[in-house]
Amino acid sequence: MPTPTAPDGTLLLQALRHLTPTLPLLTELGERFGASGHELALVGGPVRDAFLGRPSPDLDFTTSASPEQIETVLEGWADTTWDVGRAFGTIGGRRDDLTVEVTTYRADAYDPESRKPVVAFGDNLEDDLVRRDFTVNAMALRLPDLVFVDPHGGLRDLHERELRTPHAPEVSFSDDPLRMMRAARFAAQLRLVPAPEVLTAMSGMASRLSIVSAERVREELVKILLSDDPRTGLEVMVETGLADVVLPELPALRLEVDEHHRHKDVYEHSLTVLEQAIALEDPPEATGEDEVPGPDLVLRLAALLHDIGKPATRRFEPGGGVSFHHHELVGARMTRTRLRELRFDKDTVKAVSRLVELHLRFHGYGTGEWTDSAVRRYVTDAGPLLGRLHKLTRSDSTTRNRRKAARLAASYDDLERRVDALRAQEELQAVRPELDGNQIAEVLGIAPGPLLGRAYKHLLAFRLDEGRVGDDAIRAELLRWWGEQPESGDG
Repeated sequence: MPTPTAPDGTLLLQALRHLTPTLPLLTELGERFGASGHELALVGGPVRDAFLGRPSPDLDFTTSASPEQIETVLEGWADTTWDVGRAFGTIGGRRDDLTVEVTTYRADAYDPESRKPVVAFGDNLEDDLVRRDFTVNAMALRLPDLVFVDPHGGLRDLHERELRTPHAPEVSFSDDPLRMMRAARFAAQLRLVPAPEVLTAMSGMASRLSIVSAERVREELVKILLSDDPRTGLEVMVETGLADVVLPELPALRLEVDEHHRHKDVYEHSLTVLEQAIALEDPPEATGEDEVPGPDLVLRLAALLHDIGKPATRRFEPGGGVSFHHHELVGARMTRTRLRELRFDKDTVKAVSRLVELHLRFHGYGTGEWTDSAVRRYVTDAGPLLGRLHKLTRSDSTTRNRRKAARLAASYDDLERRVDALRAQEELQAVRPELDGNQIAEVLGIAPGPLLGRAYKHLLAFRLDEGRVGDDAIRAELLRWWGEQPESGDG
């Protein structure tokens, strides 16, 4: 990511060059608001990103106009407009492929006992900028004249890679406690280092994050995890106590030494697994059967949470050893609980908890003695998550012993070759008994019901163990099983 070389006038020219494709639109919109007697400025992320040379998907503006006046000005200019949040003064608009959001000058604060911000509209740009979360987001470009406004030294902080607040951080975080999560996110996304006073305020006010809705907290956590450097953001969360509120299972790992990785505690191991999983993600355009285009939220969550069951299952064994029996099952339950509390969707909760449950399955593979039946079950149990399970399992090796690491990698290479070979023979992702429900009912002369379901499950297990055996053999097996059932009438 480019770094401003010095906070001087040449940087403004660089930023304007970055904004060149949108300058005609910015000028036109600024003139349109000006003609109606209103001020307009490009503000926040788009200005910051222009100095960094980063793309900004949307354009954010602030104005002296009220929400109703914003709608009037945008009418006839935008193809469509909508109410993003009238109570907060924001109106959205789209013209061609470009989306804009225009917000009335404002200052908002949180009531100590409320999850909802109290909004007060302002009447000038400077008062609006001081209520912004961080100085790097408190820069603006007045339109249509392209006058740069930076009353709080945001460009200097961007140059120094420092994250500061326009107000005292305690005031800023009291206004909106979610800003503490944003500090961790900007550390991950932009590699900005929170200033000492910011970290101190975050540590002292972390518990205040509990008044923010789970949905808003989840969105910030997702942005951290999908960034280029989620580890840095997560470390900020843990060091300041934010993780104790948002994801307490993570800091709980810090003191739990894993006997398999004595050089690292489980916390450090988990962050390393996350980094290694990210490194294994496939390019965004990948479409292969087991490829995982990055950034992939499910894989990253599973990598981070795969060992959270260890503290609850730790046992000290005779002779000085430590065990974590069934930590994958306990961890899967804990994962479901935490992700549900953070209001993740059902599919994400199911997928991540399933990967946590399966992450140790490979270690039963040993030196390659798995039968074809075991390989089939591995693939069937993983289902559509197989590609992610491949990457999670490989990432879970953080040993410094090169010989051991090479042996584990070779074993998994062999397992993947076995999977590919069996797939060439069978459609493993859609394994079905060789007889369907109607055929089973016809052979046994029974109606649909629980007994038919048991017969179907038996033939599915038989298929996983034996593969395809042909029509005659499968019917013989069904009749053999049927003869052993009390319901068959044969005693």
